[in-house]
Amino acid sequence: MSEAQMSRSSRFTAGILTADSDQSFIQSLYEFMEHEKKCLQCPGEGPDELRYTVHRSAFSKVIGRATAYKRLLLAIKSEYDSTIRELQRREEEARAARLTVAASESRLKSLLTCERQAAHLRERISTLQRETAELQEEIEREKTSKEQSTWIPGLTVAESEDPEALGGYLKDMEAQRDALLDRKSHCVPLEVKTKLDAELQAAKRRRDELSAENNHLTVLYKRLRSVWDCLSSWEEEGQPVPLEELVGSTLENIREADGMDEDICSIKQLFEDQEPTRADASELVIDYLDRFLELFESAQYEDAALSAARAPRGVLRNIDTMEMFKGVEVLPGSLSPSFLFFWALLFTAGANGELSAPLSLQGVSCALQSGALQLVSYAVTHKKLTFTEELGDILTEHAQENPGVADLCLTLATIIYEACRLHRKAALSMCRRGLIHSAAEFLKHCKDLTAEDSMWVLCRSPSLSLLQLLTEPLQDSAAILSVGGACAALLADPQRRSVALQLLDSFVSQGRGALEEVIVGDVGSSVDVWTHVVSLCSELERDDLSRAILSILLSQSGTRIVTPDPEGARLMEHVYL
Repeated sequence: MSEAQMSRSSRFTAGILTADSDQSFIQSLYEFMEHEKKCLQCPGEGPDELRYTVHRSAFSKVIGRATAYKRLLLAIKSEYDSTIRELQRREEEARAARLTVAASESRLKSLLTCERQAAHLRERISTLQRETAELQEEIEREKTSKEQSTWIPGLTVAESEDPEALGGYLKDMEAQRDALLDRKSHCVPLEVKTKLDAELQAAKRRRDELSAENNHLTVLYKRLRSVWDCLSSWEEEGQPVPLEELVGSTLENIREADGMDEDICSIKQLFEDQEPTRADASELVIDYLDRFLELFESAQYEDAALSAARAPRGVLRNIDTMEMFKGVEVLPGSLSPSFLFFWALLFTAGANGELSAPLSLQGVSCALQSGALQLVSYAVTHKKLTFTEELGDILTEHAQENPGVADLCLTLATIIYEACRLHRKAALSMCRRGLIHSAAEFLKHCKDLTAEDSMWVLCRSPSLSLLQLLTEPLQDSAAILSVGGACAALLADPQRRSVALQLLDSFVSQGRGALEEVIVGDVGSSVDVWTHVVSLCSELERDDLSRAILSILLSQSGTRIVTPDPEGARLMEHVYL
């Protein structure tokens, strides 16, 4: 109802209602109607069902107060309601008619589309039929051509009938045959190569046996030489002591000089001059490279991987060799050559040998693709890899894609993150493993972590228990996260606001005293922060939480809440006045 209508109604009722109580009732009725329109946000002009509801309620109050005209007013209200229902019915029928027309138009469009497609298909069919006829004619022409049977590949029809051209072609074919036979004479069957490899391995074993025997005989020769020198000196000095005593003391000196590892020490001393020179080492590297390429080209990838891993000076223990193995395509279900190379690198590395960062990344990726998680676990726990953030991220991503092995992958990722001093990612891995209390203790006692880091972990692994642990005050200091700040940050995020609402609901369920104790003891959050929490709760239609928090803020002495928007201010005034 507009202001002009209200003023005319006021003048009209003022002439009829003389009692002060009637005028007060009419005035309160107008105020009720205006207040309800504002609360329901009715439009200023035009028909609206909310305005009809407000006026209907006001008219019912007038009927309830009337005495003499009550029956007449009830009849008017009944007729008014019948008219409104009839208008609504007509509006629904018009809406249904519009929907029917729209559906008809849609079906008409579909029909036209089908007709166009049918025309296109008919045109396509005629084109295919024409092309088929042309192909059949060409086939018939080929069949009727008798000269085609005399053609020779690489020669025209005329050359096929020319004896000189045929003689030249025959000479070319004979030259190609001779070249193939000559090439074949330089090759040997695969059985011969296998036999030669076996003989080579037997020769190597025989060489190792003879070398070990030679070393043993060398040690014995050294001992006998020592005894001989002592006997010669004893004889030259005129036999000052008995022979038995001399021999016993000499053998005792040999044992004390050699110790428990006498054979090893003697071998090292005797063969120091037999280490390869620079030229010999270069030849050894070249031999290893040739052997590796031979195995790689013959598809013996496991032997090639071991040969590359054992290459002298680590010339093949690099990312380029890994790329060679990755470029090989293998049959499904078989181990990839890159995985075999990674396995060989791990088990040929020394006690303190670590693979480079690129090799570590590529090797772990290949092992995870092959399902060899235990090999990755061995490499991480025995420190065979170079730990980097990217390596931990690979394991974390594999854990998210494969829930069955998530716990082991996240455990390995935690070890890597801690070694790289990436503490917040280590805490996040703990949370994803379900170790919420351990992660909270880690965040509390790690000096390198800040409140922002803790909030980063909470946003990526939101849970009520973690939020409660991080907002609990410590014995000698404040909590890591303030309750107000954490709730404000989480409520602003649609995917994580449920955690903050659960925390606030838990405080409210414990009573007003518990919530007041939390708000008053939250030294890390100002009044503005909690006011922002109230605003966010109102936007989420959690008026119970906003009223509970705001009542505690208003109850504090000297506290004044300034609502940032006028509508929020009017809402608070409506609640508390």
